[in-house]
Amino acid sequence: MTSRRDHLVETALHLFYQNGFNATGIDKVLAESGVAKMTLYKHFRSKDELILAALQLRDERFRNWLMTEMEKAATNPVDRLLAMFDALEVWFTGKAFKGLGFCGCAFINAAGEFSEHSHPAHRVAAEHKTRVVEYLSKLCAEAGLVNPSGVAEKLALLKEGAIVTAHVRGMPEAAGLAKEMARQVIIASQSPE
Repeated sequence: MTSRRDHLVETALHLFYQNGFNATGIDKVLAESGVAKMTLYKHFRSKDELILAALQLRDERFRNWLMTEMEKAATNPVDRLLAMFDALEVWFTGKAFKGLGFCGCAFINAAGEFSEHSHPAHRVAAEHKTRVVEYLSKLCAEAGLVNPSGVAEKLALLKEGAIVTAHVRGMPEAAGLAKEMARQVIIASQSPE
């Protein structure tokens, strides 16, 4: 059974993701969740704390989903890296997260709304992106690519560009285009035998 706190965070995440962090008021979160204001403030001292909890839940959920999809798709690290873009396309078409269509990246959205690098929501967004790059770097090293951390950064840039293009231009096929570019980056980074 879901606790009231977890239900509140889940509802807030859904609303923040669909409508924006600043545009979604506490009253809307309370109305949708059916949680009393007193319960909210028992768990969170402010809306900012609720936003951080929602972003932390999204970080855990998204990274687990992405890594699981990549690992299910292939055992070879190069194929896993490329499978990231297949997973992104599933997300872009709204088929990845039950009941939650594609509204861009919650972390890009948060960084845009909380543009000060010192803002806690911006920091959580940056930490999420760093964790994804670390995972990609690990796969690049397992694949024996030259400069694994540099290749991981390039692949992350392709991933981020695909997300923004899919969201802003309504172009889910951006994932496939990014995958082809990623393949070229990987080929160029393989050590000569």
